[in-house]
Amino acid sequence: MTLRRLMPLLLTASVVTACADAPTAGDPSSGGIAHPAAPGDLLLRWGYAGGFTPPEFQLTNLPSFSLYGDGTIVRPGPQMEIYPGPALPALEAMRVDERGIQLILEAALEADLDTVGDLTDMGSVGIADAADTVFTLEFGDVDRTVRIYALTELAGQMPGMSDEEFRARKRMLAFVEQLGTLETWLPQGSVSGSTVFEPSGVRAFVTRYRGEPDLPQERLPWPLTVPLDGIGEDAGAGFRCVVVRGQDWTELLRPAATTATQLTPWTSEGHRYAVAFRPLLPDESTC
Repeated sequence: MTLRRLMPLLLTASVVTACADAPTAGDPSSGGIAHPAAPGDLLLRWGYAGGFTPPEFQLTNLPSFSLYGDGTIVRPGPQMEIYPGPALPALEAMRVDERGIQLILEAALEADLDTVGDLTDMGSVGIADAADTVFTLEFGDVDRTVRIYALTELAGQMPGMSDEEFRARKRMLAFVEQLGTLETWLPQGSVSGSTVFEPSGVRAFVTRYRGEPDLPQERLPWPLTVPLDGIGEDAGAGFRCVVVRGQDWTELLRPAATTATQLTPWTSEGHRYAVAFRPLLPDESTC
């Protein structure tokens, strides 16, 4: 099967060849889409990036949908409507079989439209400070990232936006909606129920504690032997990032973080710090 050219609104586009010994699935000779099949192989992702949001939100922002080679899907779970919220965001996982994987990848190719012409920015939208909707595709012979500004904020066609651009936006938005309703269009039995996703670790973003005087929070001692002063690498906006995995995560930090909130002051060597947590997804291992 020949994959259709994705439309040239890409900020990043490259073609990669998978390692010969990597597990793959899909049979191109019978019309299937070949793809890597390991649990940590990302096939398809969409989420938001940028926009007028605080630095800690952008650092800890999670994708809305991630599909992996073994059929695992990771997406945000139900969130508690309280403030401050839990320190660890809820994530859920589900599984799709090979039939489901093929249909999802086919839908991604359909959404990308091989006849859209020379689109560059998907048209002027006249909206300030909106986020980009970001799609990542890594299957077959495709390895591309597509960014579309204000995709979900635009209600109608703006002046100066071509019909072609507007149709492309509508199809991309329809694809986002498809990914949120898999159970309604995938074959019966091809998608499992959701379970709690347990990450293998977290990115911990550390900065000095500010807090909110009207919402005092109970202090928690930093449970790792490495102090928080100067920990990790510079992440920008006054934050430093450190990855915590293995026993440090499962036996020390996770039990403490489970009881914390987004405003919890973490104490280390007599000082208070704010720590924002971003769970690692199966394809992630670094800051």
